[in-house]
Amino acid sequence: MSETMSFFDAVESRRSVRIFDQETPFDHDLIKKALEAAILSPNSSNLQLYQFIRVPESSSLKDQLAELCMRQKAATTARELVVVVTRRDLWKSRAAANYEYIKSATQNQSEKKKKQALSYYGNLIPKLYSKFPGWTLVKKLIAFTVGLKRPMVREVGETEVRISVHKSAALAAMTFMLGVKAVGYDTCPMEGFDSKRVKKLLNLTSGSEICMIIGCGKGLPEGIYGERFRVESELLISEK
Repeated sequence: MSETMSFFDAVESRRSVRIFDQETPFDHDLIKKALEAAILSPNSSNLQLYQFIRVPESSSLKDQLAELCMRQKAATTARELVVVVTRRDLWKSRAAANYEYIKSATQNQSEKKKKQALSYYGNLIPKLYSKFPGWTLVKKLIAFTVGLKRPMVREVGETEVRISVHKSAALAAMTFMLGVKAVGYDTCPMEGFDSKRVKKLLNLTSGSEICMIIGCGKGLPEGIYGERFRVESELLISEK
């Protein structure tokens, strides 16, 4: 399959396709390639607090997972389902990995910059991601107090941290979907699923959350439900 589609062609031609071809051979290796590209996506503090779980058509879980996606055609006809999972609970190990990488890095970097980076992962990240009773209120009070004197990040509460983790997962998911389109296949991101039962089916940790489930395959024309509609760009793009 050709991989010559340009970025803007991929963006322009990508649609959420809800019915996938069941007859044409499907190259699951290209899904893996798109996922490898997705992990290069930008993410908050380089913690990569997400995972992709592949459920191909050959899996015994595929039909059960499609059932938990309310039997949407984008799930039942998908040649592979990719579950995008947030893993806020992995922050300690991911922060430690960054800390050790910076500590052992040999690239030309001043000691001051290296010390700041090590402090970021060894001191600031634990303060932001730690969870215990009353800590959210303390963090918000600190942000408010510091913000009286200088610019300060205000989104430090537990809800805001959770949102940040989901944003990083969504950025990776979008890269993945564009990658799938670039190699000639189609996707459909789904939010209609029973998250509690999906977590049980996939044996996920209690700290995991489902960001979205993406159906993958070769889209059929009838899988595109009408012409694309977007509001005028002037309503979405402004300049100050």
